[in-house]
Amino acid sequence: MSASIFLFLLIIFNILVSYKGLTNRLFFESYEFQVDKILLNKDYRRLVTSGFLHVSWTHLLFNMFSLYFFSGAVEAGLGAFGFLLIYFVSLIGGNLLTLFIHRNHGDYSSVGASGAVCGIMFASVALFPDARIGLFLIPISFPAWIYALAYVLISIYGIRSKKINIGHEAHLGGALIGMLLALVMHPASLAENYGKILIILIPSLVFIYLIITRPQVLFVDNLFYKNHHDFYNIDHRYNAERADQQEEVDRILEKISKKGMSSLNKQEKKTLEAYSKKLR
Repeated sequence: MSASIFLFLLIIFNILVSYKGLTNRLFFESYEFQVDKILLNKDYRRLVTSGFLHVSWTHLLFNMFSLYFFSGAVEAGLGAFGFLLIYFVSLIGGNLLTLFIHRNHGDYSSVGASGAVCGIMFASVALFPDARIGLFLIPISFPAWIYALAYVLISIYGIRSKKINIGHEAHLGGALIGMLLALVMHPASLAENYGKILIILIPSLVFIYLIITRPQVLFVDNLFYKNHHDFYNIDHRYNAERADQQEEVDRILEKISKKGMSSLNKQEKKTLEAYSKKLR
């Protein structure tokens, strides 16, 4: 069985699982990446299953097209086993970095194959750093190693800014693991292109070292997002929404205890039913 068959099966499985998740909220919540579910409930399968769920068809298609276009180089350089190894180790590694960074954000959740896809992308860059990469619909191309460096810097900035709901942590973790694995399996690439590869790896490894030894680097203002002193990011908004939902459920339950189930209006019954489904 060739690597192209594995690629085909991965894409089909991503489509099927994502379709199930997009049409069944309970299924989605049962397999998404969520910090508390992994750390407290020890539901470690989510480190893998979340990589086959997507929040929209656009999200899915972007990841699958990226996987398709970069997989050929990895397949040619490392074969079927190398391709699959990088895909799954990058997926898990990207989620582990996300888990570490958000270990104190119990409600943090995410989905997507981006960590795995970034691993394949950066494995391709490690093997062929001088390959040309073009921008979509723009007749400009540049060396893959420059693209990789820009991607790393944008991911580091995104992790620190915490301004938008993009899983930069999984992207960066998956990308680094994909590149390192490719170099381990094909060390000649490092010998031939060590300068360009070190330019990509050094800022990434320094940043991860700082996260581990000085986590306060994540909580700083930045040049572009001036209104950042209260750290009111996507995690806080999600937590606030969860708190509001719980407050509403508590109010409904108190109303039932005083006036009975028949006192509820249609919206209150719908809210209580949705809450009960989440607890199953």
